[in-house]
Amino acid sequence: GRIDTLSLGATGLGTTLFMVGSIIGIGIVLGVDPILSQAFGAGHPRQARKTMWQGVWTGLLLTLPAAGIIFLLHAFLEPFGVSAPLAKKTGEYVFARLPELIPLMVFVSIRAYLQAAHRVGPIVLAMIASNLLNIPADFVMAFGDEGLARIGLTSIGLPAFGVRGLGWVSAAVTTLEVIIGLFVLRKIDPGKGTFPLAPPDRKLMGNIFRLGTPLGFQLVSEIGMFACIGIMMGTLGTAAMAAHQVALLIASFTFMVPLGVAMATSVRVGRAIGREDTRATRRAGVIGIRLGAAFMFTMALVMWIFPETLARLLTTEESVIPLAITLIRIAAAFQIFDGIQVVAAGALRGAGMTRFLLFANVLAYWCVALPISWELGLHQELGPKGLWWGLTIGLGISAAILSVRFLQVSKKPIKAIPLSQE
Repeated sequence: GRIDTLSLGATGLGTTLFMVGSIIGIGIVLGVDPILSQAFGAGHPRQARKTMWQGVWTGLLLTLPAAGIIFLLHAFLEPFGVSAPLAKKTGEYVFARLPELIPLMVFVSIRAYLQAAHRVGPIVLAMIASNLLNIPADFVMAFGDEGLARIGLTSIGLPAFGVRGLGWVSAAVTTLEVIIGLFVLRKIDPGKGTFPLAPPDRKLMGNIFRLGTPLGFQLVSEIGMFACIGIMMGTLGTAAMAAHQVALLIASFTFMVPLGVAMATSVRVGRAIGREDTRATRRAGVIGIRLGAAFMFTMALVMWIFPETLARLLTTEESVIPLAITLIRIAAAFQIFDGIQVVAAGALRGAGMTRFLLFANVLAYWCVALPISWELGLHQELGPKGLWWGLTIGLGISAAILSVRFLQVSKKPIKAIPLSQE
């Protein structure tokens, strides 16, 4: 936001393209999630560790297809009406970030294993360490010598790399997270039945693909919806795209808390199913959904009361701030539904019900949210406001469907995922 308005829009759109391209692979690797948590719940830690390595192999296998999707998506920006300068700047950012795909895919499986093993502390440390690197490195790579001066260092003739530098830093910090995760794995007591390194297992990888493929397409459904909204927003001008990005970054920031609750809920539900505890299964899901809703309601109040303060944290462009304020207030309602749906999805993921997640998301996002956004934003002349109201309605429907489904299935015992032989 402090480079220029074009760069703000480009990094937002580029991040969307990167996530859409990689999300299928991430979702497939997340097929390890219910297997891991249920294996730990059933008292089979050795099987859990073996499953983690199959997730790593699966992620590496999916890296190249993900890169191909990102290239293809970028090629379609201008044909879909995105301006040439914005499309070019987006390409600079996203292509610089492509090397991040390898550590990203690997870390998904490592993180899922540590969560299922109740070793979340190292994940927090990895995130803190990566941000301690990310913040000053972004200034230095984006602004060169000016960035060095901002963090109190001497100029060395370093050029300003702009958005490309931001992409390179993203790849570097994700690699750091993997290194920390591998170090933690080495410290886990081998007496607990762990594998130092497991070779590819076709049967277990097939099970991961079976559970993870619906997750991958479910995430594509959700991220793809945001990508389409971003592309439509891009046709409304650079200022609209920048305001959209400001509101989306704020919403994404607060979303991290219910996302974490969703991950914890998935683990707790999976462990309870693994040990055949029906009451604990339902309790874990219900408490998780309540926590997600309560936190997001609080954040919604903050966004409604202080929208200008939040907007000015991310941009100094006076032409962007009024529209950003409007979108942030709409995002206040959006937040509550988003918090509920992500935790309810986590509960169902822990139960291995990944196909239903795909069905619910396609219905809520592609059959409801996008048509409403298209109509309100581009045909009823509500512009960016109409696009965001369509998003909010879709998320509300998703939250209702997923929550009701979990409450229904958790009334009786849920069958665990069969574990392969160790």
